Amino acid sequence: MNRQVTILAIETSCDETAAAVIRGGRTIISNVVASQIDEHRRYGGIVPEVASRQHILTIDAVLHEALRPLPSGWNDIHAVAATYGPGLAGALMTGLNVAKAIAWIRELPFVGVNHIEAHIYANWLLTDAQPEAPAPQFPVVALVVSGGHTLLALLEGHGRYRLLGQTRDDAAGEAFDKVARLLGLGFPGGPAIQRAAEGAPGGVVLPRAWLRDSYDFSFSGLKTAVLHQIRDYQAREAALQPGTGKSAGKRGVGAPSTPPEATATPHLPPTVVARLARAFQESVVDVLVTKTVEAARAFGAAEILLAGGVAANLRLREELNRRAPVPVRVPPVALCTDNAAMIGAAAFYRFDAGIQHGWDLDVQPNLALDG
Repeated sequence: MNRQVTILAIETSCDETAAAVIRGGRTIISNVVASQIDEHRRYGGIVPEVASRQHILTIDAVLHEALRPLPSGWNDIHAVAATYGPGLAGALMTGLNVAKAIAWIRELPFVGVNHIEAHIYANWLLTDAQPEAPAPQFPVVALVVSGGHTLLALLEGHGRYRLLGQTRDDAAGEAFDKVARLLGLGFPGGPAIQRAAEGAPGGVVLPRAWLRDSYDFSFSGLKTAVLHQIRDYQAREAALQPGTGKSAGKRGVGAPSTPPEATATPHLPPTVVARLARAFQESVVDVLVTKTVEAARAFGAAEILLAGGVAANLRLREELNRRAPVPVRVPPVALCTDNAAMIGAAAFYRFDAGIQHGWDLDVQPNLALDG
C-alpha cells in the first residue's frame, strides 16, 4: 500500500459541493465544502433542480481551493475520484462528469465511489485531535444514519460488506426533518430537534418500532405518533376556547358560537415542543443503539463505527458509547455530514485493490451498499 498516493475527490450527491485531496487514504491535505443550506432553507427541504444549478456555479472555485495546498498543483495528484451514487441524479452528474473530465485530460486513473461506503470510511481519516490514531480493526459493525439512509453493515475487510439491516420507510435523518417541520422548528431538522430537546422535561413517551428478529428500522410510525400527540394537544386546547368544549357549557345553552377563524389551531408552546422533541429523539436513539449493540455482540465486532449526518447527534453518540460492548469510533462533526474527504478515503482503498472505472460509468441514484 503506497501511503503517498494522493487522490483528488469530488462529492456532489445532494446539497454540498465538495472537493478534497487525500493522501494514503487517511491524511487530509485539504477538504473544502460549499454548503447550499441557505438556498434550500426557504423551501423547507432540498430542491433537486436548485442543488444541481448551485453545484455547477460553485464547483470550479471549490476545486481550485482544494488544490491550493499542493506545492506542484495537479502534478501531485495520482488519481481522481467522485461519488456516482446514491443521491440526486442531477447533482451526481455534475461531480461525476467533472471528475471524469479531469481524469481524462490529465491522463489519471478514475475511481467511482459509493456515497454510503464513503460515510463509513470517514472513520479512517486522521484529525488534528487524533493525528496518529490507528485504523479501525476488522470486523466492524457500521451504523450509517443520514437524511437518505439508515442501515447496519458488517465489514470483514476493505470492500467486504454484509448488509445486516436497513430502514423499511423513512431514514432517521428524514424523520428528523419531518418531525422538526411538524414542530415548527425549521430545516434542517436534526440540529433543531437536538437544541429543542436539550434540558427538556420528560413526561412524553413515544413508541419504538422494534421489528423483532430483524436488524431493520422503521421511523414512519414514530413520525405519525408525533403528529397524533400534536393533534391531541391542539384538540384539548381548542376545547377550552370560548364556544367549544367545557368553556362553551359555561356560557350557557344557545350562546353564539365563536367563528372558526377565531378558534384557529394554536401554536405549540415551547414546553410542548421541547417535550415532543426530546421524546422523539429518545425513541430514535434507543432503537438505533439497541440494534447496533445487538449486532456487534452477535457478529463479534472489534469496533462499532458510526457514520452519516445523524452521527453528529450528541445524544446518539453519548448513548452508543455508554451501551456499546466494544470501542465506538465516530468522526468529527465536520466529517459526518457530506464531504469529499470521505470520498477520497474510500477511493484510496478501492484504488489500492486495483479497482478503476471507465468513462462509461454513469450515475446510480439508487445505488445500494454492495461489497
